[in-house]
Amino acid sequence: MPQSNSKTSDNAKVEPTAGSIVYFQLDSVVRHYDMYNDLSSELDAKAEEIEKKLQSRQKSFQKEANEFQNNIEKGLLTRSEAEEKQQVLQNKQNDLQNYFAQKQQEMAEEQAVMLNKVMDAITTYLKKLNEEKNYSAIIANAVLVGDPNLDITESVIEGLNNEYTKNKKKGSAKKEENTEDSL
Repeated sequence: MPQSNSKTSDNAKVEPTAGSIVYFQLDSVVRHYDMYNDLSSELDAKAEEIEKKLQSRQKSFQKEANEFQNNIEKGLLTRSEAEEKQQVLQNKQNDLQNYFAQKQQEMAEEQAVMLNKVMDAITTYLKKLNEEKNYSAIIANAVLVGDPNLDITESVIEGLNNEYTKNKKKGSAKKEENTEDSL
């Protein structure tokens, strides 16, 4: 008796039918989603800029602290001047630490917002896809073993990227219109 195979003889993927329970690999979708990659690149660039500012501030602080130490060693400051300058340096160090903590928190918040935007776009797309395909369920990452014909990961990535590119072009066209209107 011949074995039933859900693939055609030329190994082409069979499209899941309405009522199927399909699945996709969320990590693959996110990793290959252009929106995620674009937003992630923007966030990385912002993090680098913050890092440069922080390093510049640290370098400036270190220079001032070294200068203070040299003046102390050379006996160029009175005790009251030294105490006053040490307090100023301590305040600057505290400000630097607070700045660093604030920027870390801002970056964490921006990363959370970015992930929320990506997940919202994926969820919205999947709802739209399910309206078209009428699947019984769409499952993310819960399938350990399953019929590869029910894996819609590639089509989800392709659909999301097509939609993102289309919306990105619309956004660029609107920006150009607004620029022309303001001239």
